[in-house]
Amino acid sequence: MSIQNLMNRWKNTIKSWPRRKQVVLGVVAVGMIFWIIPALFSVKKYDRHQSAGSPERNIKYWTCSMHPQIKLPKPGQCPICAMDLIPVYDDSNGTDDGSTVSLSLNTAARQLAEVQTAEVQYQTVFHEVRLVGKVDYDETKLSYISAWVPGRIDRLFVDFTGTQVRKGDHLTKLYSPELISTQEEYIQAIKNWNDTKNSELSVMRDTASSTLKSSREKLRLFGISEEQIKDIEERKIVQEHLTINSPVSGTVIQKNGFEGQYVQTGDRIYTIADLSRVWVYIDAYESDIQWLHYGQTVRVEAEAYPGEVFEGKIAFIDPFVDEKTRTIKLRVNVENENNQLKPGMFVRARIKAELGEGGKIYEKDLAGKWICPMHPEIIKEQAGICDVCEMNLIPTKEFGFAEQPLGSSKALTVPATAPLITGKRAVIYVETTDTKGRYLYEGREVVLGPRAGDQYVVLSGLKEGERVVTKGNFKIDSAMQIQAQPSMMNPAGYYSEQDNMISPMSATPSISAGILVAAMPDYLEAVKALAHDEPHQAAQRLEQFRAQLNTVLNSNQLTGGSTGLTGNIQRVIQQMEDISHDLESLRLLLSKISILLKNILETHEYKETPALYLIFCPMAFDGKGGYWFQDSETVANPYYGSKMLDCGDVQKTYGRKIIKSEPKGSLHQH
Repeated sequence: MSIQNLMNRWKNTIKSWPRRKQVVLGVVAVGMIFWIIPALFSVKKYDRHQSAGSPERNIKYWTCSMHPQIKLPKPGQCPICAMDLIPVYDDSNGTDDGSTVSLSLNTAARQLAEVQTAEVQYQTVFHEVRLVGKVDYDETKLSYISAWVPGRIDRLFVDFTGTQVRKGDHLTKLYSPELISTQEEYIQAIKNWNDTKNSELSVMRDTASSTLKSSREKLRLFGISEEQIKDIEERKIVQEHLTINSPVSGTVIQKNGFEGQYVQTGDRIYTIADLSRVWVYIDAYESDIQWLHYGQTVRVEAEAYPGEVFEGKIAFIDPFVDEKTRTIKLRVNVENENNQLKPGMFVRARIKAELGEGGKIYEKDLAGKWICPMHPEIIKEQAGICDVCEMNLIPTKEFGFAEQPLGSSKALTVPATAPLITGKRAVIYVETTDTKGRYLYEGREVVLGPRAGDQYVVLSGLKEGERVVTKGNFKIDSAMQIQAQPSMMNPAGYYSEQDNMISPMSATPSISAGILVAAMPDYLEAVKALAHDEPHQAAQRLEQFRAQLNTVLNSNQLTGGSTGLTGNIQRVIQQMEDISHDLESLRLLLSKISILLKNILETHEYKETPALYLIFCPMAFDGKGGYWFQDSETVANPYYGSKMLDCGDVQKTYGRKIIKSEPKGSLHQH
């Protein structure tokens, strides 16, 4: 029998029932709608959370669907938007070690995310700084032709500016009664000497000789040349007009004298500039200063001479920033033998800097050399004095140059697309694999150095050989944010309902930086030793500090929830693998250690006694600055020692200060 026939028969049967049976049947149908169907849906809802026979899942924390950075240990409402919190379960689909700071992707998901990685490696870092500047006169090669004796200018041989003169060329013809009388004295002194040089009286001979010498010297001091003096001796005739010759070669850039003008001693007649060497003033932005140092080679190009390069050296770096342009002036000495570069001409400058060992600039011509602090073109292989100003030469390392050749001038670098930079934080995602072939991505905060082209120098946070994400890191970061994991915008932390503050996030109770309290005294003593210029004592204290940190690592204080602190302590120990007894090396090592300790104390809570004072000196390491910690607010600079012991300012205080009790009866009110 067909289904249609069955339905027709059922319909006819219902119609044949009495009215009362039809009403009862309708009530039963409505009951099925309101009771049986919801029951079915409730079963499905239950199955979705927990199927029959499945183990009960543990709730890790409660979070907000709108603000995933909120992580609370119990249900409630979001403290930001007041929405009901939802549970986050401890699934077994995470990484093998249960890490909460990693994202895992299989091969297919990695390809869909278009993730690309690169290896962290040491390499030679070059950076070319391109700047613009303007040509100006070399102030050390400006000469002023002034009157050495009062008189009247009767003729100007050089009567307009821009004229090029050579040493010895005629400049002016001067009439001076004082010069005439001096010539007469000299001629008379010559005659007197000729009359008395054969005298038997030595007094007369000596008097005539001294008179002759003084008269001759007086003419010389009045600007009369040796040739002119000899001419007066031979002719024995007083010249009414004397010609003033140029003592230097150059270009007349200013003419102050005129024919017929009376001048007094010291009045300026000409200004002559020697353009065989010029100064080029360059404007450098603040971000470029880290690549620029005294004595560095600069290549200059001008529009007037395309393809031709003029080389010079940085001779001066302005110690102040122009508040209007936010630039710093550099002065470059450039040789200009053919007078091609004209004052006022705009030029382009290129400075190729190579980062050397310890963040210093490496330049082959200056590595391990001695240089004059006033004349950067004077460079010698060993200590000595400058050929120009006779000042003592200074080692180039004091100007920020590395002493070693290319073999040691490599820095740890990552591609510029790897770090995600926001505010004071830089996050890089490191790629690893597990035993199941999945790709794991861990977000790691790093300390970046300067950017060199398409590379960033990494000061801490990574090590050679690790693979970092260079493409797709924004997608990974977005996934980490959705899963409420630490990311670029959300540092590791959860909202604690107990004290209403952000606390370090961990699946287990976090460990504070207070575990370093036993090791810090050795660090503080090393700082004091360097402040007193005692390298051997500082090296000994740093070795003890390293031993104390190893003791902390091997203790049971560090648990699985403090992996970040463990890694930071390990980085501090790695920096101290090779501790020398050289004062400059120890100071550089201290600066690196202090930066890592600063990161530890900012990331992990420190409430110990006595307090630690973070101090910063902006002048250390050629203006790059340096941090260090002290147990006192009185600054004792370990980077300058006795040279500038009090250079530095307290930036921050960690821990609890010791409050000294007042004696009884004190009128001081707290």
